[in-house]
Amino acid sequence: MDRSDVVYQTYVEILRRELVCAMGCTEPIALAYCAATARSVLGAVPDRIMVEASGNIIKNVKSVVVPHTGGRRGIAAAAAIGVLGGDESAGLEVISNVKSEVIEALGPYLEHTPIEIKSLKSEQLLDMIITVYKGDSCAKVRIANEHTHIVSVERDGVVLRNSDVDTPKKVEAVPDYNLLTVENIYDFACTCDLEDVRPILERQITLNTAIAEEGLRHDYGANIGKVLLTTGDTLRTRAKAYAAAGSDARMNGSEMPVVICSGSGNQGLTTSLPVIVYAKGLNAGTEKLYRALLISNLITLHCKASIGRLSAYCGAVSAGAGAGAGIAYLHGGDERVVAHTIVNCLAVSSGIVCDGAKSSCAAKIATAVETGIFGYEMFKNGQQFYGGDGLVVKGVENSIANFGRLGRVGMRETDQEIIRMMTE
Repeated sequence: MDRSDVVYQTYVEILRRELVCAMGCTEPIALAYCAATARSVLGAVPDRIMVEASGNIIKNVKSVVVPHTGGRRGIAAAAAIGVLGGDESAGLEVISNVKSEVIEALGPYLEHTPIEIKSLKSEQLLDMIITVYKGDSCAKVRIANEHTHIVSVERDGVVLRNSDVDTPKKVEAVPDYNLLTVENIYDFACTCDLEDVRPILERQITLNTAIAEEGLRHDYGANIGKVLLTTGDTLRTRAKAYAAAGSDARMNGSEMPVVICSGSGNQGLTTSLPVIVYAKGLNAGTEKLYRALLISNLITLHCKASIGRLSAYCGAVSAGAGAGAGIAYLHGGDERVVAHTIVNCLAVSSGIVCDGAKSSCAAKIATAVETGIFGYEMFKNGQQFYGGDGLVVKGVENSIANFGRLGRVGMRETDQEIIRMMTE
């Protein structure tokens, strides 16, 4: 693929936009970012906070440990640490540099500060409004659609910034995700000038490997990564264990950053770590690893694009398909092998639901990685799923679209029922 080609440039921009650093689960971090921004607009530490959040935000914040909070979970902890110690200029690393005195002050602040939490009825699955008060003054900030996507800001009833939820996408010139296809992704990965993507991929390798090793060294959540390694030290097991261990640490309060994918740290870990482990085990070399990561990341983004950031469809499924595709490439698989690996994987694991961020995400990740690897091994052994097998249809793009429709449309009511069950 020519470097000047619009598809080439779009893919590079998508990678730059998506593979960014985040510290902590992205939904509570988004709340902390929203709260920090509101505090900045108010110009003071608030004496009262009101959080309005969509069901999917509530679902994904309810059970996950927020970093730098002393092991606390939930919306109140995320908002409070955001207003007390958040750096509103740092995006998804908003609470990465919280000082010890702020952490010590968090308990008393939570005890003495009223924090009201309301369910926000919204057409946007990712939507939050945080209003902070100090005496007679107040400030309000809304984030919607993406984790750092501020769409409105008010202070004392005066609108400082306001736009339609979809307008900022046009203003920011978001790259055209419709240009993602398996054929073009494979071509791009094979021909890309690696200097265009090297810093992005090196950061992903370094940070995601580090948090996986942290998860394997220490006690986090259900320790899924450690449990997997007790079943045998094979390359396949290590690939699952590293991805799971990164999630073990991240879901349970680790303060180490990760490089996310499709707005999710867990998806970033799932799509990258199995490929990194396999490349090392196969002695594939750095260039081969980078090209495999291009495939895994872009396939993940392609599978997830039509679903959206949040849904009842577990994002690890898409990332597992991406990891399987990257592993297929490391084994010498061509575009046809990669395509069949994706379809085989999606046909098996697309029933996994998202019931929020928490310890069991690590086990779901391990399952998704296993299915990605199995999808490749099926085709390597001359086996595949054909059009008419459930949601599988002829052509990889048509199958990806079908499973995307399942996650976006078919599981909409499932999502609402999950939220009701978790908040009753």
